[in-house]
Amino acid sequence: MRSTRIRITLLAVLAAAAGCADQLPTTPASTPATGGPSTAVEPYAGRIRIGVVPAAASVRVGANGAYEVREKGTNTLLLSGAANEMLTVTWDTVSVSVTSRRLQVVCTSSTADRDQRIANGIAAGFPSAAEFVATANCWRVYVGERPLPIDTAAERVYKDRVIAAGQATSAAIWKTVTLPQDLPRYVLTRSTGAQVLSAAPPVVRPSTGQVIIGTATYRGTAEVARNAAGTLAGINELPMEEYLYGVVPRELGPATYPEAEAQKAQAVAARTYAHANLGKHWNNGYDMGATVADQVYGGFAAEHPTSTSAVNATAGIVATYNGALIDALFYATSGGRTSNSEDVFSGTVPYLRGVWDAPAGQELSGTPALLADLRNPSWTGAYGGFHSYHRWNYRWTSAQMSCVIGDFANRPVGKVNAINILARSATGRVTQIEYVTDAGTFVDNKTAIRSSLAYINGSGVPTLLPSTLFVVERLTDASGALTGYAVYGGGNGHGAGLAQTGAVGMARTGRTYDQILKAYYTGIALEQKVGTRRDGVAPTSPTATDPYDCTSA
Repeated sequence: MRSTRIRITLLAVLAAAAGCADQLPTTPASTPATGGPSTAVEPYAGRIRIGVVPAAASVRVGANGAYEVREKGTNTLLLSGAANEMLTVTWDTVSVSVTSRRLQVVCTSSTADRDQRIANGIAAGFPSAAEFVATANCWRVYVGERPLPIDTAAERVYKDRVIAAGQATSAAIWKTVTLPQDLPRYVLTRSTGAQVLSAAPPVVRPSTGQVIIGTATYRGTAEVARNAAGTLAGINELPMEEYLYGVVPRELGPATYPEAEAQKAQAVAARTYAHANLGKHWNNGYDMGATVADQVYGGFAAEHPTSTSAVNATAGIVATYNGALIDALFYATSGGRTSNSEDVFSGTVPYLRGVWDAPAGQELSGTPALLADLRNPSWTGAYGGFHSYHRWNYRWTSAQMSCVIGDFANRPVGKVNAINILARSATGRVTQIEYVTDAGTFVDNKTAIRSSLAYINGSGVPTLLPSTLFVVERLTDASGALTGYAVYGGGNGHGAGLAQTGAVGMARTGRTYDQILKAYYTGIALEQKVGTRRDGVAPTSPTATDPYDCTSA
């Protein structure tokens, strides 16, 4: 927090400051802006706000066509930009001329008296300043400030408060005064170096084409606003259906999976997720992010005719359960059987029930058969059996496993002597596991296991295990001594809800998008419905504290 300081203003200094600020527009009197996200939740009116740059010290914005930048709220025109002209937006404390109502308590020729009155006024909680009046050869001292327009009744009440605090007498008078103040502002810097200030978030509105945030293009408008952490967020606001144009192809690539009914199922799932999560990040000024933490959103460049057609063909349709929007979870591939919500997460959700991801009559006999197939794959009946992660396996040396479990425990653990699966769900997912080490036994649960039992990728970096559908095997040498571990698994993702490649497999057999969705989400209905934006609180960006680094072990 910046400390309050005494502001002393000479007329000469005022003139010099005005000369230095020719490129900066004068700010009219107003309550100083904080610049942070609005505390009031804006009702959803068909446009979604995506934090494509969740946190940065500066954000570059522009458009590939001519555009205007307007101040949010007032709609004041800040500047006009040419095609491909980029602006750098920062947040800073700058000197701006502010016209407001000030309560003059004295005009003194004593600088000591001036300084003491200002200090006393500030200590009493009143904005205080002074300016030198050459014609009277004295310093006007102001204790107290109100915004324009003039409100005589409110000024009378305010003056009484200043008098009661011992900072003024009944002779004090209100005056309309323009003084420079150090205030926080959005600073828009053009390529020429010219700068424009804005008290509220600047919004880029293209006349033609698309906006640019960073290096990516987007439909709709671009906005730069402060997030909950006080840094800047680059926000793309656009109609919901146009947002989905940039989501569906990133979540289910149409070039690889052009099946129309699978694309439609993905469109409905993505639309449902978006409506159900409106306002999830409202404390940061937007609804959702653009990554796998919400939904992957690639903007205009990601759009593809196949996925756009799927969005248009299902316009407005969402999945509901008992009339409420569902949490439309989806993931890459199931390994042949989806999971119950409680297998991987904390709660039981009635529409997230585990089902065989295979045509009727081609399911395996049960969970034991599924686990056996993980180790020795032979089943060809799964809808998503063509996916590279339908079956997978990884191996660790003893040293690598010590490193990985040490990373989980956040300290060196020595040798990992055993890995025991303590509990497994009816759908085959590991729900509890223990790692028995020289330093003690460590237990992990449900989907978090994918992180604690990380595999070592080709670059030697611990990487999230594809799923919790797996079996563990000890590796030994000829003498029976432990040399490492192997894991044999199936699926990629948490496993609850829609399996994307399973949806492709179903579409290839002639199933329609509504049949696909109802197969993965038990008991749902499909209808036209919109969500309600909530006052969500989410982190500005993912953070983690990890005092033990596996890669250096």
